[in-house]
Amino acid sequence: MQVSACFPSERWVVVWFVTVFDVGVDISPLVEKIDDPNMANDKDLLQVVRLLDDACREAGFFYVKGHGIAEPLMKEVRDVTHKFFQLPYEEKLKIKMTPQNGYRGYQRLGENITNGKPDMQEAIDYYAPIEPGKYGDLATPMEGTNLWPKYPSNFDALLKNYISLLRDLSRKIMQGIALALGGPVDAFEGRTAGDPFWVCRLIGYPVSTDILEEHRTDTGCGAHTDYGLLTLVNQDDDICALEVKNQSGEWIYAKPIPGTFVCNIGDMLKVWSNGIYQPTLHRVVNNSPRYRVSVAFFYESNFDAAIEPVEFCRERTGGVAKYEKVVYGEHLIKKVLNNFIK
Repeated sequence: MQVSACFPSERWVVVWFVTVFDVGVDISPLVEKIDDPNMANDKDLLQVVRLLDDACREAGFFYVKGHGIAEPLMKEVRDVTHKFFQLPYEEKLKIKMTPQNGYRGYQRLGENITNGKPDMQEAIDYYAPIEPGKYGDLATPMEGTNLWPKYPSNFDALLKNYISLLRDLSRKIMQGIALALGGPVDAFEGRTAGDPFWVCRLIGYPVSTDILEEHRTDTGCGAHTDYGLLTLVNQDDDICALEVKNQSGEWIYAKPIPGTFVCNIGDMLKVWSNGIYQPTLHRVVNNSPRYRVSVAFFYESNFDAAIEPVEFCRERTGGVAKYEKVVYGEHLIKKVLNNFIK
């Protein structure tokens, strides 16, 4: 069953599996105080930690505000993304994604594959730089240089600044999640995510009627979970398209709320937490009569991190590891190679 309309309320909400509660995740106390040596005694910060635990445990998806990223900047990033996708096809192909450049750059419509089916989207993929040989043979398929378009002229400077800000924000949220799981604030540092890999994916979803019928499918992006630790989604304010699957098997719209990020957890956090937190299936269906963009920032573990259930999470879940060790880079490469038409 699919819910046929967006969430009707403009209140701050968390997307739960069963319903929508009038609860906000204002993470400003976390953003402002997580580095304070006395933060363990701060009631406001601890309340944010409790809300993060509830959201990750019950839904795996939630909205965040009070994150410190200016709303005009969020909009400017979406605006330049719109402008790029409005360029002539020949111009976009100047930064075409290929295996030779580490699967970085522009993907044409239908080139991305989810569950064996072409997605009705075009996109640009950016990855954290990987120096040749840094991880031996592990990262060879992902080694390459990010490709920046000539137009819009402010594209690269804007995106590089935005990525830097989201990287810092994501680290702070992960510190809050570490506390929510009962671990130390620096649990994700060091060999787990002390040198976090990141992916920034700029995605455009055309109007379905603008796509030739023989090339058209019913989804902008098929149902999937994300690969890493945490995802922050900056989506157009006025188009409902992102859907989250609840425990009843219903697809629930993650209605855009201006100034917020939609945040969700990924596969590596499931393994690391020994299943205490589970990623949630989500998909994109653009039934709007307008072109939609979404800018998704994926905060990952170290590229070469061997992720396995951490001891204090195993102790909370019966003492036995429920998941085998996963090397993040291997997991990512397998997904990338399966999701791209060569």
